[in-house]
Amino acid sequence: MFNREDVLIPFNTSPLPSGPWVVFAPHADDETFGMGGTLLKAKDQGIDTHLVVLTDGSKGGDGQDIVKTRIDEAKKASNILGFKSLTFWDEPDRHLDASESLVTRASDLIFELEPACVFFPGPLEIHPDHRAAALLVWNALQKTRDWGKGVQPYSYEIGVQNPINTLVNTTDVTSAKERVMSIYSSQNKENNYPELVLALNKGRTFSLAAEVKFAEGFFQYKLTDLDSTFDEITHRIVDLYQRIPSSP
Repeated sequence: MFNREDVLIPFNTSPLPSGPWVVFAPHADDETFGMGGTLLKAKDQGIDTHLVVLTDGSKGGDGQDIVKTRIDEAKKASNILGFKSLTFWDEPDRHLDASESLVTRASDLIFELEPACVFFPGPLEIHPDHRAAALLVWNALQKTRDWGKGVQPYSYEIGVQNPINTLVNTTDVTSAKERVMSIYSSQNKENNYPELVLALNKGRTFSLAAEVKFAEGFFQYKLTDLDSTFDEITHRIVDLYQRIPSSP
């Protein structure tokens, strides 16, 4: 016997959670590709948002000025998305690690900004920096929880479908999201990322009403999930897709 579909995917969209938010992006562009529509809706609703770009993006092109180019693109996108602050940590691209020093830096930032919600990439992303970012932020959230900060963790999808339990209807802001995605021209010439992202957002409407044309998916973790390591909670989520053992 297997779990029903509604255990694995929502059949309704959800309102935005309360702010402020802190969004951790492994690279400049991941915040837009992954949750740009949701961020535009947050801006419209007056929710304060903060962005941390973790790596320098130096592997995202061949030009000598690729790091500066990606910073400039992120600043332009950030202005449209309405981030209250934008921080670059300049970790080496494709070598992000959940080191103790970075975990402490992330937990200190979370403690300082006092967000209601923190967003990080899903655990089943393909790019190693995406998965490293997820582990880094999870470990930081465990630290802030120990300090008495009840911050709501959310993971978001960037390049592939991940386990989700929350969908945000982004139909009305999809055109605006496309315009923000186009700012990242240095990356879009490497691949047609906007087309791929919109396909992912379209695919997320499979379980939704016909009038929902595009949606972004998230996994809202329970605060008690922070009692477990990120590996443990990821395996627990993936196990929902497996056969349910028969009762003796």
